[in-house]
Amino acid sequence: MTVQTGATLRLRERLVQLSENRLVRQNAILFSGGLVAGIGGFVFHAIAGRILGPAIYGQVAFLIALYAVGTAPALILVVVLARYTATLAARGDAGVRSLLTRTVRLIAIPCLLAVLVTSLMARPVAAFEHLGSTIPILILGFSIALIWQVAIPRGILQGLQRFTALSLNLSLELVVRTVLVYVLLMTGYAVSGAMAAVFVGLAFAFFLGLYTLRDHFRGTGTRVRLRVMAGFSMTAAAGIIGVQILYNQDVILAEHYLSSHDGGIYGGLNKIGTILFFLTLSVSQVLFPRVVEAVAKEEHPGRILLSSAGILAALGAGALLVFAVVPGLVVGVLFGPGFKDATPYVFAVGVIGLALSLDNLLVQFFMAVHDRVFVPILFAGVIAEGVLIYLFHARVGQVVLDVLVALVALLVLLTVRCYLLLPTLHADSLEEPEPALD
Repeated sequence: MTVQTGATLRLRERLVQLSENRLVRQNAILFSGGLVAGIGGFVFHAIAGRILGPAIYGQVAFLIALYAVGTAPALILVVVLARYTATLAARGDAGVRSLLTRTVRLIAIPCLLAVLVTSLMARPVAAFEHLGSTIPILILGFSIALIWQVAIPRGILQGLQRFTALSLNLSLELVVRTVLVYVLLMTGYAVSGAMAAVFVGLAFAFFLGLYTLRDHFRGTGTRVRLRVMAGFSMTAAAGIIGVQILYNQDVILAEHYLSSHDGGIYGGLNKIGTILFFLTLSVSQVLFPRVVEAVAKEEHPGRILLSSAGILAALGAGALLVFAVVPGLVVGVLFGPGFKDATPYVFAVGVIGLALSLDNLLVQFFMAVHDRVFVPILFAGVIAEGVLIYLFHARVGQVVLDVLVALVALLVLLTVRCYLLLPTLHADSLEEPEPALD
């Protein structure tokens, strides 16, 4: 009894220590917001599908897919601004207001171009997809432009490590979108209503982001030099695009090489694997500014990376346990009985999702310290994945093995690069060459 009591006390002490750990708290906060946003996205599609029916919902799915493509620049912008903001904060620089206002004005130019191009393409796109109106296309253009603006306060909030505000921003956007899509669809606005819900959710997130940064609007602040971010923008684009290709090209190639049935089965498996990836995405979002802060203050970032990897692995292990114990239930709940052939591969694609998450964590680490050596390693992994699928694609299991081998091999190479890089990191590694003119 005494031994059990002692063990219980030690467990309680350990749980208290974990709850007081800054990194754990930040991950828990952002994980909660990401989880609500993920559920909201799923419910949005469920509501649209049930109310509109397969034929009209297909039009909504098409437009949301185009919107997802348009969010890629926003993801890059978030990373660039998060890194620059974290550097300013670590040095005590009060340039956040200048960074916010000047970036909003700068990004307004491509936003206007996005709206213009979408307006010009609205009629042919509507005809191609057999839409009864060009209005949903026009709303799509405004939504893509607006997500680029929403990325600005989100990137700054991430850099400032205001993860509660960022978590609320991510989650409440989807809450507003989901509630509104039900109201609009029930009142008969169909495809236009679904896209209007997306736009209003983004508008809410943008103004909420500005509100949470209102304390930086006081005073004059320091004028920042935006051009110093140009070099890192290329590194960020390479990292984000590389990871996106890793978890998308296998679906495209599988659909090409496999039969229509097997291609659909693999497409479902890919989505199951990315569940684990997006479930743990908050870990890399917390890691990024923490690493920038640590390096800027001449603190060793290796502990943050190791702790983040441990948190990610723990979250992933929970999902893998479910995949291993009830794979049939996972497939049935997500895709129905028509996808039962995917059941034997559920655990394997879970491992793929975990490997992809760890790969992304290291890529975020390299981007935080602006290491460029990871870029050819990442794209070698992308090429290796494509080549393996090209060579071995007789059945679904072979494609699963191809992707697993490529991602694990990439993880080994990125880990080696990280091991070699860590001892060389100092505050001056965050410096960007400033141009003579601003």
